[in-house]
Amino acid sequence: MHYILGYHKKTKKSGVEKQESNSITSQRTLLYEFVKEHEDLMIYDTYIDDGFTGTDFNRPSFQRLLEDMKKGNINCIIVKDLSRLGRNYIEVGNYIEQVFPLFNIRFIAVNDFVDSFKNPASANTILIPFKNLINDEYARDTSIKIKTALNGRRKKGEFIGAFTPYGYIKDSKDKHKLIVDKTVADIVRNIFEWKVNDGLGNIAICHRLNEIGILNPTGHKKLELEQNYNNYAIRENLYTWTPSTIRNILKNEVYIGNTIQGKRRTKSYKLHKVEKVSEEEWIVVENTHEPIIDKEMFEKAQELSKKDTKVSQNTMELSLWAGILKCNDCKYAMNKKSSTNKYGNKYEYYICSTYRKKSNKLCTKHSIKVEKLDKAVLAAINFHIDSLINVEDLIKQVNASNFQKNDSDNIETIIKSKQNEISKISNFKRMLYEDWKNEDITKEEYFEYKQKYEKDIEKLEQNIEKLQIEKQKQKIEDKSQNEWIKNLKEHKCITKLSRDVIMELIDYIYVKENGDISIKFKFKNE
Repeated sequence: MHYILGYHKKTKKSGVEKQESNSITSQRTLLYEFVKEHEDLMIYDTYIDDGFTGTDFNRPSFQRLLEDMKKGNINCIIVKDLSRLGRNYIEVGNYIEQVFPLFNIRFIAVNDFVDSFKNPASANTILIPFKNLINDEYARDTSIKIKTALNGRRKKGEFIGAFTPYGYIKDSKDKHKLIVDKTVADIVRNIFEWKVNDGLGNIAICHRLNEIGILNPTGHKKLELEQNYNNYAIRENLYTWTPSTIRNILKNEVYIGNTIQGKRRTKSYKLHKVEKVSEEEWIVVENTHEPIIDKEMFEKAQELSKKDTKVSQNTMELSLWAGILKCNDCKYAMNKKSSTNKYGNKYEYYICSTYRKKSNKLCTKHSIKVEKLDKAVLAAINFHIDSLINVEDLIKQVNASNFQKNDSDNIETIIKSKQNEISKISNFKRMLYEDWKNEDITKEEYFEYKQKYEKDIEKLEQNIEKLQIEKQKQKIEDKSQNEWIKNLKEHKCITKLSRDVIMELIDYIYVKENGDISIKFKFKNE
C-alpha cells in the first residue's frame, strides 16, 4: 500500500480555479511509473492538496492521509521529493524521524533517493535536515518576494484582489484596474442617497433592498458575474442584505475613486492566521479609477455614521436629531419619549439618557419638548442668516481678503528663504572636504564644521516643516469659512427643518437643565 502527496500552488483566472495544475499531473505520472517498477508496492489512494502551501500541514488531504495511517489502511508513503511532503523543516523532520516510524510507515522520496525500508540510512542522513532547511528557506524567500511585489503594485494603485468590491469589475484589458459595474452602480448610489438624503438607517436600507428583490453582493458575484465566490456567512440567502454589508459599503473609499489595500495580512509564511492591520498601515492611493459617489456625498455619509443614528421602530427612519442632541452636563445622548397631557394631547420630548437609564444621582432630566426644540433651532439658523445681511457681498469680501492671502504669501516667502539657506549651507559642507584635503583646515576643524552645518540644516528643515503645517492649516480655515457662508446661503429663508439642513450646519446641540439649548454650529463658535 502506498500514498502519493502532490503539492503545487493553484492558479486562478477571473476568480475560477483550473481543474488541476500541470505540476500535479507530472508528479502523478512520475509516481505511478515508480510503483509499476516495484512489485512490492500497491496503490491504495492518492492524496492531493493542489493549491495549499507546503508550510501548512493542516491541509485537507494530508489530514485524510494521517487518518488512514492511524487506521492502518496504509503502511507506505511515496512523494516526488521532500518538498512535496512539506516546506516547514521542523514539521517535515518530525514526521520523517518520529511520526512515520511510530506507525511503521515506510517513507519514500523518489528524487531525493530516500527509502526508509530498503535504505534506512537514507532517511537518517544529515543531508535530510539540510534539504528540508533549504526547502523551508525557499518558501520563506518566495513569500518575501511575493509580498514585496504585491506591495509594489498596491503602492502604484493597482488592484490585486481576487474579487472586486461591489459596484466594480476588472478591466478586461488590465486586470489590475477597476471599472464601474454599470449593472449595480445605481444600487450603490441609492444606498448613499437613502442614507444621506432620506435619513434611512442601515436596517431600513436593508429592508428596502430586500423588498425590491435586489441580489446582495455575494449573489451578484455568483449569479450575475458567474464568479466562483463563496461567503460562508451568506450561503443560500443571496437576496438578503444585512446591516453590516450596508455599513461596509458606506465607509468604503473605493466609491470615490480611491484604492485601499493591505487591510489584512498573514502573520508569517508558516503561520497562516490572518490578522487585521492598523489603519495607519493601510496602503491608500487616491484617484485610481472612476468614482461612483462624489466626495461631498461620501463625507456626509461618514459624518452620519459617526453619530448615534438610532432609527424609529415604526418608520425605520432616522430621527431628525439623532446623534445631534446631547445633555449639556454629562454630554451623553438624549432619548426620545412620548407622553399625553391632561387634555389628552400627545407630545414628544427628549430626556437625558444617563438620568433615564442609569441613575437620577448621576444626572438630571434636562427635558425639552420636540416642538420647542424645532422652533428654537429654526430661529437660531435664520438669525445667523439674517445677521450676514448681504451674503453675496460677504462671500466676495472673504474671497478678496488680502490679509489672509498676504499671510499665505509671507509664509511661502519664508519657506523659500529657508530652502535657499539650506542650499548655501550644503555647498559649504561639500567644500569642507576639499579644504581638509588641501590642508586649509585640520581634521578636527573639518569634523567640527561638518557637525555644525548638519545641525543648522536639521534646524532649518524643522522650521520649514512647521511653516508648511501652518500654511496648510490656514488653507483649511479659509475653506471652512467660505464653506460656512456657502451653506448658510443655500439654506436662506428656510421655514422647516430637515435632516439634511441640520447635518449641513450643526455639529451638536446641548440641552441645559432649564430647557435652554446651546448650538455648536459648524465653522463657527457656539
